[in-house]
Amino acid sequence: QVQLVESGGGLVQAGGSLRLSCVASGRTFSTYAMGWFRQAPGKEREFVASISWSGGSTYYADSVKGRFTISRDNAKNTVYLQMNSLKPEDTAVYYCAASPGDIATPNTYQYNYWGQGTQVTVSS
Repeated sequence: QVQLVESGGGLVQAGGSLRLSCVASGRTFSTYAMGWFRQAPGKEREFVASISWSGGSTYYADSVKGRFTISRDNAKNTVYLQMNSLKPEDTAVYYCAASPGDIATPNTYQYNYWGQGTQVTVSS
């Protein structure tokens, strides 16, 4: 069982930055690939970024490539999402999720555990 708690969301102007954190409970964090997803009002949840359990492999949605960076600290059971050059279309609830294994997958169905989400609002 893995429990995930996100933090770091908030209101920011376009062009600004935010850093999201997701702390995982349990001793097996380092055996899970981790992902960030987001869901805007009236839209389906979409993939943002993922990272393998070792941190050696990352994968990004085209919409955030070059602006967002995913990283993890297995000693702290934490995964991060650094978001730069934010745009109003980045406004959404952001969720972290855990997938058993070492594949930095973008597929929602491969993630077994989800956090409660943190709101990110980007004003124009």
